Amino acid sequence: MGFGGGWNQDSLAAADIDRAAAALDAALEAGITVLDHADIYTFGKAEQAFGALFRRQPSLRERVVLQSKCGIRFADASAPKRYDLSGAHIERSVESSLARLHTDRLDLLLLHRPDPLMHPAEVAEVCQRLHQAGKVRFFGVSNMHAAQMQGLSQHLGLPLVANQLEMSLLRLDWLEADVTFNDPQGAASPGAAAWPGTLAHCQGAGIQLQAWGALAQGRFSGRASADATPAQARAAALVSAIAQREGVAPEAVPLAWLMRHPAQIQPVIGTADPARIRACAQAAGWTLSREDWYALFEAARGRELP
Repeated sequence: MGFGGGWNQDSLAAADIDRAAAALDAALEAGITVLDHADIYTFGKAEQAFGALFRRQPSLRERVVLQSKCGIRFADASAPKRYDLSGAHIERSVESSLARLHTDRLDLLLLHRPDPLMHPAEVAEVCQRLHQAGKVRFFGVSNMHAAQMQGLSQHLGLPLVANQLEMSLLRLDWLEADVTFNDPQGAASPGAAAWPGTLAHCQGAGIQLQAWGALAQGRFSGRASADATPAQARAAALVSAIAQREGVAPEAVPLAWLMRHPAQIQPVIGTADPARIRACAQAAGWTLSREDWYALFEAARGRELP
């Protein structure tokens, strides 16, 4: 979402395309091949920037897994910000993304946010039509819990292959739900209430978990944060110590922590900086020890496990 020149109505500039090219080159050199887009990112300009790259060098398209998301609509003259998973909006969003990305297909389409007014049968009908037309190969969701995925799957007729959720050393609800559900500490983690069963469902159904916000905007890997809690400060210090001991960039440690989980979590990194992309890629070259994993978990949560 950091590509395209900012969240404004300015036109896409040549410098924005060059910035996307530099980031993509760094990613491919590091072995990163999945590109995560959404129809709303910088009001469509993020997709336009990468579409310009595919138009300039068509062979690039075959080297990447291209996913995008739809379902969030910003406030406008007629309505407030809302979620829209109506069949018409999904189809319109996909067609627009394909045009901006200068491609004939999305490898993966994620439904961006749960829409309380969603009709699963209507979603299933449009997804099946897009799939049969070759415009979307696979489907997934974002920010949905197990029951929502199960309800949608009953109608879809196609497997949901991914769920993109906020998971990081900053956002620990997904772990707290499993660790503290049968302990008084669980009462102090109200955000964990929606999580029980979600990780287990995804693991059991072969659904790829993707972690957005995986680096928590860098607050554990060198970016100072004025509102950091004592626990977050201790976790950041531990990240630095582990990185120095292991000879890796600090960015690699929070990502390796996520990737150490048996759910095989796939971190989504948001940086557009080639140097930081290369630093993040170091997470794939080593495995965090069990002891370091628990030390980071305890430091970030701010107290001993039950």
